[in-house]
Amino acid sequence: MGLLWSLLIGLAAGLIASWIMPGGANGCIWNTVLGLLGGVVGGWVFSLLDVSAGTGVWGQLVVAVIGAVILIAIYNAIAKRKR
Repeated sequence: MGLLWSLLIGLAAGLIASWIMPGGANGCIWNTVLGLLGGVVGGWVFSLLDVSAGTGVWGQLVVAVIGAVILIAIYNAIAKRKR
């Protein structure tokens, strides 16, 4: 059940991040991947800053969205440079 929740949170985080960041709508699978990786990146950034977003689904979602926004910003910067 934990993997299913992680996938659902990743999907939601990727979709929310794609709404926040322009140029982030790259399809459902890509948004899910960004959301899942965003959870890892967000958790790492939050641990570096010694900040806690709380426990539970809402805290995980906030961390994943922030991480996915960071990843989308990096992706957009790289994609813009290639053009």
